[in-house]
Amino acid sequence: MDPVRNPYQPGAGLRPAALVGRDEQIAGWDIALTRIEDGRNAQPVVLYGLRGVGKTVLLNTQAKAARDRGWIVAKLEAATDKPLRASLTEALRTPLTDRTTRPLRTARLLRAIKTVVSLRASVDAAGTWTFGLDLDGAGGGGANTGALEFDLARSIHDLSELAVEEGVGVAILIDEAQDLTEDELVALCSLAHQAGQEDWRVLISLAGLPSLPRVLAEAKSYSERLFAFHRIYALPEPEAALALTEPALAESVEWDDDAVECVLVAAAGFPYFLQQFGKDSWDCATGPDRITLTDARIGTATGQAALDTGFYRARWDRATRAEQRYLRAMAIDGDDGSAAAAVAGRMGRAVSSLGPARASLISKGLIYAPEHGRVAFTVPGMAAFISRQPREE
Repeated sequence: MDPVRNPYQPGAGLRPAALVGRDEQIAGWDIALTRIEDGRNAQPVVLYGLRGVGKTVLLNTQAKAARDRGWIVAKLEAATDKPLRASLTEALRTPLTDRTTRPLRTARLLRAIKTVVSLRASVDAAGTWTFGLDLDGAGGGGANTGALEFDLARSIHDLSELAVEEGVGVAILIDEAQDLTEDELVALCSLAHQAGQEDWRVLISLAGLPSLPRVLAEAKSYSERLFAFHRIYALPEPEAALALTEPALAESVEWDDDAVECVLVAAAGFPYFLQQFGKDSWDCATGPDRITLTDARIGTATGQAALDTGFYRARWDRATRAEQRYLRAMAIDGDDGSAAAAVAGRMGRAVSSLGPARASLISKGLIYAPEHGRVAFTVPGMAAFISRQPREE
């Protein structure tokens, strides 16, 4: 099959040719955008689930929907080595810079720019931006007190005022939100709360691992009433089949039913795996317009090898030897999660002595704590991958 026409796209955050099974989340976001534009309230959103289920794709879809409406959009990824102040101001630079090229530069635009610049300056005094504009006397600024809750609220308030003038809104979208510090989570919850109470034109969407609702609740007890939570699961079989067959039909290629079933079993409904196995099945297919069971079997085997050397290997190699031993002890229970006490027992160690290893693995995004005293893999299929790895001598 012609690889140039291959419609499948395995990759981090790449939108699939057929985005299926997410209609509820997409429609809900569009309704929220419209409500904000109409001067009404809309709940901020939390998307959470395992890696490979398509959270980043959904976040990118939300960002595009807001940009298409002319919104001021800041999309960023939380990072353990970069404060939220810096990431947010960097994400705002392009939408604000684009607005400075317009013929009319209003007082509210200049005020918003000055305030966001001051937010950045509180992180890096030498990192202020050059807009080619005189901001003296523009008002604004003052978002550099060092108190994140106040500074973040002041910045977003001035952006909201600009959005009102333009008849749009401000969208803040943060991926890997479980990596935000406690202070940053508190500030975001407070911002969302204040924005809703005072009718700011602001809409927030956070995406992260299954632990995200818990860390939000620990930051602010009212978070469970503040956000609209959407757990993103693997696709049910009918939608997973459509994710395979629709892109191929658009290229006048059909899947045999048993070939579809072969890939569905291997992928277990996870969108990333569907894209990987779909791509490899297409590339190895010999017919000009059909993917057979033989093609699918070769494709899933090829795709699994690619996952093992990339998707899984990159995570496994991030763990130290001691951490890998912890992961091996977890893998005995499969992907359903393990009791921390059971893991410690298998390793012949006290639970408390393994706290640092467990905390490090959580920090690296390899495992999460679904509840007190339990741990689970963030990546589906990780237990099976570990079982295929040779043991230490």
